[in-house]
Amino acid sequence: MSSKVKYMTATASQEGQRIDNFLIKTLKNLPRSRLYRIIRKGEVRVNKKRIKPEYKLKLGDEIRIPPVELEQNADSRAAVPDDLMQKLSASILLENKAIIVLDKPTGLAVHTGSGLRYGAIDVLRLLRPDEDIELVHRLDRDTSGCLLFARTRQSLLAMQNLFKTSELRKTYLAIVKGHWDPAVKTIQHPLLKQTMPNGERKVFVDEKGQSAHTEIEQVTHFSKAGVDYSLLRIRLLTGRTHQIRVHCKQQGHEIGGDPKYGDREFNRLIKTIGGGRLLLHALSLEFPENVYTKELQIVAPEPQEFKILTGTL
Repeated sequence: MSSKVKYMTATASQEGQRIDNFLIKTLKNLPRSRLYRIIRKGEVRVNKKRIKPEYKLKLGDEIRIPPVELEQNADSRAAVPDDLMQKLSASILLENKAIIVLDKPTGLAVHTGSGLRYGAIDVLRLLRPDEDIELVHRLDRDTSGCLLFARTRQSLLAMQNLFKTSELRKTYLAIVKGHWDPAVKTIQHPLLKQTMPNGERKVFVDEKGQSAHTEIEQVTHFSKAGVDYSLLRIRLLTGRTHQIRVHCKQQGHEIGGDPKYGDREFNRLIKTIGGGRLLLHALSLEFPENVYTKELQIVAPEPQEFKILTGTL
């Protein structure tokens, strides 16, 4: 079934929403690969201009939606394995009327795109089909742990504001190469995104970049089978792309199992003793008292790989 060109105006309830998420809701039976293709090719326009999937709508934006071939019997559930649906349903750490906190497994992207058929947000929307589930923040595909979703537009904006003001605290665990100097407790190098000649997107320390603030709260050293490494407990005060990974690399202590910024030899060695993944875990979210939650801390259990490497298994 083919649709016609449609023009829509962004309302107050849609302000701040990503254009890809807006289209996912508007074109419910359109395959995700096709959806991202029409954005990339410029067939979707906002105020007559091309936009990227991460563009956030502003009140009064005029959105052009092109004619598309809709699948009458599309069923996105078929693309998501039943065992993953069950696993994520059992991995919900907190759920109330406004928010959901999920213990995201390593290897699962947070959303579709770049050839991926589904992400954590898609699974959550299938588990709660009658709700407008939105991502409050993001985790890298291979990072595990606490991932926050909003169940209403109002709670989405409130949680995002708590992140911006650092009132909602994010704490991570990372296992890095070598012995981290415990005296190094603060890293504030600005970060700049760049697209490489091969199309890969990477982040670099650069004075022209965005401010980024990482705090190291605790350091524990280990040596196992001749491999020296450190367990860091990290607090993020800003949420830049790949922030922890790049800040650790800048200090000469790359995160274990990192294929993009890591040390190849260290990755090989740490894998032989149980570190066969990106060794970065979003350990906890600490909420201040607000209109949607009381003051509380949500903790994602330490992954098995971390327990093996720290001797707690």
